[in-house]
Amino acid sequence: MEIRHLNDMKEVLYDHKWAESSPNLELYYMYRGEKEKDGLRYDITVIPPRMLGKEFVKTKGHNHAGYYGEAYMVLKGEGFYLFQKGDGNKIDDVCVVKAKEGDIVIVPAGYGHITINPSNKKLKMANWVKKEDKGNFSLFEKMHGACYFFTTKGWVKNKNYKPAPKLRFKKPLRSMPKNLDFLYGKNN
Repeated sequence: MEIRHLNDMKEVLYDHKWAESSPNLELYYMYRGEKEKDGLRYDITVIPPRMLGKEFVKTKGHNHAGYYGEAYMVLKGEGFYLFQKGDGNKIDDVCVVKAKEGDIVIVPAGYGHITINPSNKKLKMANWVKKEDKGNFSLFEKMHGACYFFTTKGWVKNKNYKPAPKLRFKKPLRSMPKNLDFLYGKNN
């Protein structure tokens, strides 16, 4: 098990003032490689409910190698999955999927993403990803988060992105696609 602490996240948070005066809290828990199958790794992440000052608790955010996707399943609770395509200079697309227990969220290849727990209940999710793919956190660190934050006032644009497209919202899937080639970098 890996634990993501507040000190690991300070550069990607909305409420920097709150973060500077807070102890190094445990924010979420990652269980990597719970299963492996056909070159894919099955992980579980647990995000307890918490406020990070004015912002709802979230994952740090990462990109995969440009040709891999990722598939998420909500096992318990609900979450927002924000994914964005582009680099720090230009974001071409930003999308949010609100998912609850039993829902599936597909993060397309080439999209960086974060998960947010916007509730007062624990969010437990699983994901399938290419076994050797390591998340790259550098864009989210450089830009101080994703292009939008989810706060007590709703969605707030991250001023470090100029410009950022308007958020679009998609519905989750109700079942896992039969063809998972997109996780291997095929058919993109």
